[in-house]
Amino acid sequence: MPDYTHIQKPDLGYRYEFASSELVTVAACLEAHGFAVIKDVLPDDLVERLKAAVGAGTDPDRGLRPGESRTRHAWIESGPGAWELLDHEPFMAIHRHLIGTHELTLHRSAAIIRMPGSNPVRWHSDWCGFSPEVSNCSDILNTGLWPSGKWFYLTGSRPEHGGLCVIEDSHVEGWEGPEGFRLTSDRRSFYPEGEEEHQYDGFDIPGLVPLFTSGGDMIVFAHRTYHGAFANSTDQVRLSCGVGFRPRDHRIEAPWEIPEAGQWFLENLPEHLRRYTDGYTSIDIEWSG
Repeated sequence: MPDYTHIQKPDLGYRYEFASSELVTVAACLEAHGFAVIKDVLPDDLVERLKAAVGAGTDPDRGLRPGESRTRHAWIESGPGAWELLDHEPFMAIHRHLIGTHELTLHRSAAIIRMPGSNPVRWHSDWCGFSPEVSNCSDILNTGLWPSGKWFYLTGSRPEHGGLCVIEDSHVEGWEGPEGFRLTSDRRSFYPEGEEEHQYDGFDIPGLVPLFTSGGDMIVFAHRTYHGAFANSTDQVRLSCGVGFRPRDHRIEAPWEIPEAGQWFLENLPEHLRRYTDGYTSIDIEWSG
């Protein structure tokens, strides 16, 4: 495995780490640079419970082996352990401020387990609005203008542990890729000039910002921001989760039926949290346009 221990936290010449009381400044950093870190959003005891919820909802049989990874889409549907985030006021206050409304609908959620030895995550943008073509569920769900990345790296983000990295200022409309690289034809990734088109998984990129966070810190990035993750070269499992919202008046007519797990979620979510499910679409990863 590659050795990332030499990579240090960068000095970018501007602040990108903030307290949860500095949401106006967080929003300004997101607009200017496409990412921010909000420190200590979750207390330690909630971090520990969420770790257990990620494991139970993503690898309940503990069958993952070294070198493997797994993503649980619609993780919010996995049970009460995930629902604790909806009851955590500091977390919800961030969403209300950044989206600009108190009227929120659950949009997407996910949890990821990356085992020791797992490969890097290739560079990509989650946004699917570059092309009008619709071929999968993400092409329908990932076209909003609200910040798309709101993640907790529950075991911490650092390069040697499969930590997240972003490219500063890559969120602006018309961005043409890092110097020395070309965007892929779908504009969702990039590759070095002179090579055949592919999604790049290296980390020698101008503007790369490795993120160093603790388990309770919230990583936020804009809808277009390009990001990737290092290989997990430690002997520790990496756990992460994210829950995102959209404005309730942004309606999405999903062309799939809500799966059984989503129906169970809607029926069993506590009454006081159901205000977040008006317009919830769930997700069907197998759906194809």
